[in-house]
Amino acid sequence: MHEFELIKNYFQKLSKKSPSALNLNDDVFFDKKNRLAVSVDTYVEGNHFIDFKKPELVIKKIIRSSISDLVCKGIKPKYYFISGSGNKKSFSKLNLSKISKSLNQEQNKYKIFLSGGDTVFSNKLSFTVTSIGFADNIIHRNKAKINDDIYVSGNLGDSYLGLLVLKNKIKLNQKLKKYFTKKYFMPNIQLKLIDQIKKFANTSIDISDGLLADLDKMINNQKLSYKLFLKDIPITNNLKKLLDLKKLSKINFISNGDDYQVLFTASKNKMRIIKKIASNCRVKLTKIGSIQSYVEKSSIIDGKNRKITLKNKGYFHKF
Repeated sequence: MHEFELIKNYFQKLSKKSPSALNLNDDVFFDKKNRLAVSVDTYVEGNHFIDFKKPELVIKKIIRSSISDLVCKGIKPKYYFISGSGNKKSFSKLNLSKISKSLNQEQNKYKIFLSGGDTVFSNKLSFTVTSIGFADNIIHRNKAKINDDIYVSGNLGDSYLGLLVLKNKIKLNQKLKKYFTKKYFMPNIQLKLIDQIKKFANTSIDISDGLLADLDKMINNQKLSYKLFLKDIPITNNLKKLLDLKKLSKINFISNGDDYQVLFTASKNKMRIIKKIASNCRVKLTKIGSIQSYVEKSSIIDGKNRKITLKNKGYFHKF
């Protein structure tokens, strides 16, 4: 069973009397009256991270991916709660010291504060992070409009290559290994967009499971489709050079998740303000396609104007 089928069939009806739950079909809980936004994420070893050999980096990835849910909605994160299950090996004094140091660095970087949590003994290592922020309004899912432009912040694909490096599935020199694994463990969260994105975005989501999987989620309750142009999807020069050198397909790297960039749609008349804000904030915002009627099937167009067929649209939890 797909995770969204599970939610829809068994839990959605339980949230009907809580409008702030947003029908369990968004990244956050949002209580407009109290300006309160909450996001909860769980990370399991062997699933969300390979191992715990570098606890100081794993914990940074966990914190950043958690607050990313708030940031993409135009919400400033302020408090976080972290619960962990582990044993003497995973929670050794050395590892706990490294975790504490990394959390302190992330708090200073993002101006967030540890406010509680829980610890449980288990031979299965996992973390659950609850992030809390405050906002007058947020950007919801399923608010896209036909003919909206589709944009993405930053670059995609570096994180997936970093994962392949960590799995020893691709060989690189030490400099590139360091570069791509850093991109995997320390995604660039677009804090500068928090106060700006509500000026132009109709709907938004962060890219965690993959560009296409998350785009589908962002419009899953609307009778809409999309058209993306592969050549316009932004990647770094390091990734482009590597793809060319090893004759690898770009599409396989931009659709595998862990980017934590902001994916959003905006009306065409917002193009000028988007360019201005991108320049002023020094944030890369790239138009990669457009929203269409569901009568037209969703598609990705390559450089030769051909439709690309994808076997893998991203990561999905299945039960």
